[in-house]
Amino acid sequence: MPRSYASAVLNASAEEVWSYVRDFGNLAEWMPGVETGLIEDGGPSDRVGCVRRLIGPGDSVFRERLSGMDDADRSYWYEILECPLPIRGARGRLRVAPVTDTGQAFVEWWGDFSADAADERAMGKTLARGIYAPGLDALRKRFG
Repeated sequence: MPRSYASAVLNASAEEVWSYVRDFGNLAEWMPGVETGLIEDGGPSDRVGCVRRLIGPGDSVFRERLSGMDDADRSYWYEILECPLPIRGARGRLRVAPVTDTGQAFVEWWGDFSADAADERAMGKTLARGIYAPGLDALRKRFG
């Protein structure tokens, strides 16, 4: 199963960054290309099992279910239920860790997925460079 990965160092504490990104329902606030986002049943956005519905360019729909959250590890993981990309069985994880010598936050975002052999390489790049890296760059800007 291929893995796509991106990481960044942010000028904020891990606690500050985690308190913002742990909201599984706020992706539209900071993720480039996400026009709207909501938790489908209107329930809490940190409830394991909740589903976020994201609308992107051209009314593309992404639906993702929160599979787990670990506040001690400052991470959450999710599965992609629906998306316009030619991938399947996709799972993602977002993690925030402290950079102990500077007090900054180290943020990692990665995902595993399956795709047809002809699409695998392109989808790996799309996730890493077209989704995760721009999202982390937006967080870097947000936290100065």
